[in-house]
Amino acid sequence: MNDSEARGAAQQVDVVVIGAGQAGLSSAYHLRRTGFDPDRDFVVLDQSPRPGGAWQFRWPTLTYGKVHGMHALPGMELTSADSSRPSSEVIGAYFDSYERTFDLRVRRPVDVRAVREGEGGRLLVETSAGNWSTRALINATGTWDRPFWPRYPGQETFRGRQLHTAQYRGPQEFTGLRVIVVGGGASGTQHLMEIAPHAAATSWVTRRPPVFREEPFDENVGRAAVALVEERVRQGLPPRSVVSVTGLPLNDAIRQARADGVLDRLPMFDRITPDGVEWDDGRRVDADVILWATGFRAAIDHLAPLRLRGPGGGIRMEGTRVAADPRLHLVGYGPSASTVGANRAGRAAVRDIRQLLVREPVDVAA
Repeated sequence: MNDSEARGAAQQVDVVVIGAGQAGLSSAYHLRRTGFDPDRDFVVLDQSPRPGGAWQFRWPTLTYGKVHGMHALPGMELTSADSSRPSSEVIGAYFDSYERTFDLRVRRPVDVRAVREGEGGRLLVETSAGNWSTRALINATGTWDRPFWPRYPGQETFRGRQLHTAQYRGPQEFTGLRVIVVGGGASGTQHLMEIAPHAAATSWVTRRPPVFREEPFDENVGRAAVALVEERVRQGLPPRSVVSVTGLPLNDAIRQARADGVLDRLPMFDRITPDGVEWDDGRRVDADVILWATGFRAAIDHLAPLRLRGPGGGIRMEGTRVAADPRLHLVGYGPSASTVGANRAGRAAVRDIRQLLVREPVDVAA
């Protein structure tokens, strides 16, 4: 099929939402609430096999009680959740109920392969389930599909196992093994505290010394952190996570792990050897496993045909809107990557899109 045939076969809608995690469902809710009808005016495409966004892939030992700052979706609270159940089950069931309650009609599994310029000022969304021609696009694909693996000399020579947080399934598989955890974020500390009682030995390696936050994470701290990330994307720089500028909350479990030596941090090693890692000063640590808790990058490769990235390596943003193209909104990107940020971003994106499509202004306050 040539380009003109593909465009001719495309289903036409006003808005395509890509992704049905927190940001995508928030956007769909606000579209529905302000007069857009699913299937006729907008469509939500999700590549996952079932509701739950990235949460459905989290490791079973990440119970709901361990989740930091899960904010309810707009219009429907998450109540009576069992804190001892896996977060994947709790949040998956919640998202499923949300989709049905608001009749969002998410289509899945649908793999979005590319978004490119279409005809008549529209965008062409090419997918595994056919093509859509749309006047506006809300991209809410998150980061889970793009785990970041740093590269270090000798990495390919390591005789043990290397895995990323995205592949982590719990501490039992590390019983009796020597484990190096790389990464200074919340996932790295959680992995260490879970693995330490099972492993023969654990080591913690980070690029920068971790910052533990004694004071409560209140609204002012949150706003300041979001502002720092927002300034980066406004300048067209790759976003940093909000967590990277807030530090780690110092709770009782972390205090105990520090006292026990589990969270004794080592600086980043200089090379990987067949048997472990080494530093230029002669220090070495032998290991059977290297667990990379090194975060994720925005999953936006399908937007590559639009050539949105600037000289700084990121996409210059104005709020949720791509500065160079008002048809495009990235929600759950940069400053809106937190769950509460994703809710607000969905509302803001819909407000802008209504104005773009020359509809009557409607109050979209939650």
